[in-house]
Amino acid sequence: MGRYVIRRLLQMVPVFVGATLLIFLMVNVMGDPVAGLCGDKQCDPATEARLRGEFGLDQPVWRQYLTYMGHVFSGDFGTAFNGQKVIDLMGDAFPVTIRLTIVAVVFEIVIGVSLGVITGLRRGRPADTSVLLLTLVVIAVPTFVTGLLAQLVFGVEWRLIGPSVSSAATVDELIVPGLVLASVSLAYVTRLTRTSIAENVRADYVRTAVAKGLPRRRVITRHLLRNSLIPVVTFIGTDIGALMGGAIVTERIFNIHGVGFQLYQGILRQNTQTVVGFVTVLVIVFLVANLLVDLVYAVLDPRIRYA
Repeated sequence: MGRYVIRRLLQMVPVFVGATLLIFLMVNVMGDPVAGLCGDKQCDPATEARLRGEFGLDQPVWRQYLTYMGHVFSGDFGTAFNGQKVIDLMGDAFPVTIRLTIVAVVFEIVIGVSLGVITGLRRGRPADTSVLLLTLVVIAVPTFVTGLLAQLVFGVEWRLIGPSVSSAATVDELIVPGLVLASVSLAYVTRLTRTSIAENVRADYVRTAVAKGLPRRRVITRHLLRNSLIPVVTFIGTDIGALMGGAIVTERIFNIHGVGFQLYQGILRQNTQTVVGFVTVLVIVFLVANLLVDLVYAVLDPRIRYA
């Protein structure tokens, strides 16, 4: 196991460098950040030259990247164009988005897996058909539509929640936004669990467990569910990073000042330091989540061994 973890950590290094380099190049060619600083009017040459020198934009792109990565490894993600440290923006934004992501993942696991198990064991029955149709509708409806409807119904009409989340962004305020954020992933988890359960319920090891007279609950939890959850764990593990980085729509609708909000502001204002800094951390989140998923495989399926 130890050798496997070390090997995976070494494999993550080129992936991290390649991903951050690609992001850095894409962000630097998407527009002129100096022009964004000057607003609608064009900067005068002296001001433009000063700003480019101050933010290192007068250097070649490859040198900017090397300088940036050197600062990243020392814990310095640069300074936003408004003078605020990017690391300070992260300190305010990431705790909010992490809470929102945890709420969303809990919905995925509790509701998605439960519905998937129920429908997988009742394949072809009315409950199975109803859940499949419902998940198909959820997948087909865009997140911004789901979010606006939830805000209108729960926040404006029924007044069960505030139309927007406060700056504190407590867990109880993030329940509805978390459900909106998790809606599409929840539907996929339900369908994936249902398919996996339906396939494994006819496997020989399940028939053997039933023939031995084991209780139905033990057959489902100790044998059927553990083997069926491997593709589900894979999806949820990779979805964690996607939820954190893809919460722009949800955070905009509910006025949540998290990672998505900061990314939106950074893209809108062409603030390369903010965008690259936040996306760099999200790349790390993706890599760590994938490593944890691989390690969980051995817990779910004892047949999996790491050399």
